[in-house]
Amino acid sequence: MPPADDLCFRTAYELTVALARREVSAREVMTAHLERIERVNPTVNAIVTLDADRALERAAEADERLATGQPVGPLHGLPVAHKDLHDTAGLRTTYGSPIFADHVPDRDHLVVQRLRRAGALTLGKTNVPELGLGSHTVNPVFGATRNPYDLSRSAGGSSGGAGAALACGMQPIADGSDTGGSLRNPASFNNVVGLRPSPGRVPSWPDRVPWGQLSVKGPMARTVADVALTMSVLAGPDPRDPRSLDTPGSTFAWQLGGDVAGLRVAWSPDLGGAVPVDPEVRDALAPAVEVFTALGCEVEEACPDLSGADEVFLAQRAWQVELAYGALLDGHRDRLAPDVVWNIEEGRALSGPDLGRAQALHGALFHRVRVFFETYDLLVLPVSQVAPFDIGLAYPTVVDGTPMETYLDWMRSAYLISVTGCPALSVPAGFTPRGLPVGLQVVGPHRQDWSVLKAGHAFERATRAGERRPPVLADLGVPA
Repeated sequence: MPPADDLCFRTAYELTVALARREVSAREVMTAHLERIERVNPTVNAIVTLDADRALERAAEADERLATGQPVGPLHGLPVAHKDLHDTAGLRTTYGSPIFADHVPDRDHLVVQRLRRAGALTLGKTNVPELGLGSHTVNPVFGATRNPYDLSRSAGGSSGGAGAALACGMQPIADGSDTGGSLRNPASFNNVVGLRPSPGRVPSWPDRVPWGQLSVKGPMARTVADVALTMSVLAGPDPRDPRSLDTPGSTFAWQLGGDVAGLRVAWSPDLGGAVPVDPEVRDALAPAVEVFTALGCEVEEACPDLSGADEVFLAQRAWQVELAYGALLDGHRDRLAPDVVWNIEEGRALSGPDLGRAQALHGALFHRVRVFFETYDLLVLPVSQVAPFDIGLAYPTVVDGTPMETYLDWMRSAYLISVTGCPALSVPAGFTPRGLPVGLQVVGPHRQDWSVLKAGHAFERATRAGERRPPVLADLGVPA
């Protein structure tokens, strides 16, 4: 058997090949990851509900299927902990809320169904903010997830547990969700990769807002290729989601190699001055322009006109939060965080004309962005306006001298992209002088998810920033 630490940092592709060739067993892979969790998770707090015994049983069953010649899926034998917003039948799902601290669903979310059908083996759940609201993973049930690059810093959110678990080798792939940056921000903060797919690319069920375009499900991993592998099983139509696109997930199983020379890349360090960005983030991302130029791309500073995007996001998000959690406010106000209460009440304050105006602005925004991408193939910009911040803060209150009035304001570089409906990838890009990760956001035209992955893969190979492992491993005596 290979050393456990070797197994924990192999890519998902490498593990699937080794498992298929029976060079390593699913039980060995699962045992290695459970040992890593045992050693590292008490310090980082990324995995919040662990189902170790059942995970080992699932691994033994996976080995038996392969040994007896039964068909296996493309993720056969890969350990995965699901986001604690995604229902898992028979396994506690709390949504980070004390109201649901003992909740055990009786069905799997569609994302979980697809991962399991593809052969992935559930080992537990990853931490989230309360009800998944915000990009800082802390809640009253499990506490905060710490950033493995600096334990005094936030791991981001809302898929913060997933991001930290990936960075530490606790799982090779992860599922997540993204409304205002919840796949991209924790990827940036933890030096891993996160994809916000096009709306409908990854179907969602059950879903309280089945026609909504703001929230999507998607994958995270340590490499772009592993994100694409995970997309190959998550994507594809499902009749239970009216938004789902017809393109089969198998299209994401293609190899990502290829030339990106000649691509027209728009670089925007601050969305044309629309968002403040801390200087240390700007400095860490400045070399990205040179990387794309060296890859043969034509790079110039430009950004689409995002007028009205703030109003669209804030209105649609508030309406969505009220729809999802309004009943909790009526019955459990005293058990909800102040920011949750505020966002629900913002939704209740919306009028019909407010929502109608947001819809009109959204339509106009779509067409401006569509026209922008007739000139450019990609838009690249910061994922987050700040590097990982102090874990004791609820959220950054000032960014480059500009006050942040709410828990959403500091995420504008991500949520303004959400409302465009474009696919967006967070890929490791560099580090601050203090060694904190910074991610680059790669945005493509509507429904051009593959183009975004291909460009991110080329950038990843050129920089290799994602290969830098978190210091917490060395501090705990875990080889990386």
